[in-house]
Amino acid sequence: MTLTRTRVAAALGVLVVLATGVAVPAVASDAQHREAAALTGTAMIDRPKGDDITFTFDARLDAKDKNDPGKAHGTIKFSHYMENPKWGGSAEARVDCLLTGGKVATVSAVVTKADGGLKESVGKRVGLTVHDKGKQDGFGYSWAMVGIPNDLPDDMPKCVSAAPFEKTRPGSGDFHVRPMH
Repeated sequence: MTLTRTRVAAALGVLVVLATGVAVPAVASDAQHREAAALTGTAMIDRPKGDDITFTFDARLDAKDKNDPGKAHGTIKFSHYMENPKWGGSAEARVDCLLTGGKVATVSAVVTKADGGLKESVGKRVGLTVHDKGKQDGFGYSWAMVGIPNDLPDDMPKCVSAAPFEKTRPGSGDFHVRPMH
């Protein structure tokens, strides 16, 4: 019966296109069925010249797990380099939680690789919050009050972060939040 309904919906979609010249999606895409929520994209935090911070998100929660945000998966990559004082490092983390509400997402991840000034963050859980505003997104992070991820407590809970008190650097990229559905 489902196959027949799908064929009817597809046929109706073709008729609408033929009659109006406007394409109307007849069936939801596979990605919509597979993901309940997502946070993706790359951008830099808006800081003065010589203080470069970049984040890349690929965090996803499958539709089958939408009632358990702790089953989110994916990676977060980030780097922070400063000219004065000379300091810097990069890290990669495995996503372990994703919550979204409208255009705001909070994600946590455990650092699996790090170098330079961030090398002591391996094994630490970091939390990040993004407010997807389009051109200049809002951004927050769990280590706002302690300095750097290395200084986070070892028992940091999943999906805990700070409000998005910073902004992304215009023209440096964009974050995209797919709200929970």
